Amino acid sequence: MALSGIGRRTTVLAGALIGAATLAGTALAHHGWSWAEAGMIELTGTISSITIAPPHPIIEVDADGEIWTVELGNPGLTERSGFVEGVAEVGEEIIALGNRAEDGSTRMKAVRITIGEDVYDIYPDRIPAE
Repeated sequence: MALSGIGRRTTVLAGALIGAATLAGTALAHHGWSWAEAGMIELTGTISSITIAPPHPIIEVDADGEIWTVELGNPGLTERSGFVEGVAEVGEEIIALGNRAEDGSTRMKAVRITIGEDVYDIYPDRIPAE
């Protein structure tokens, strides 16, 4: 069955709107701080994996046998902090300062990570004064 010009335009418009809504939902799921608690925690453990890829680089951290997902800033923001591919390796100790997920899961959004003597302030404006 062939669509008329109006039917075809309506179908294309509907498809575009569905696509835009899907992308917006994905963006909201990955961005912002609404999923994180207000208070900060410090997590110490060993790096078990590192992924430097959009939408956010992720470091998996083994903290006393519990695997945590430590989300960093977007790739550009993370790179500006000095944390780039190759500065950290699996097996190294890491200290992550950030906000834990409100749902109590082992997920956090890091504002600062420390590996050895190297400190990477990803969100310097969110780091509490010492």
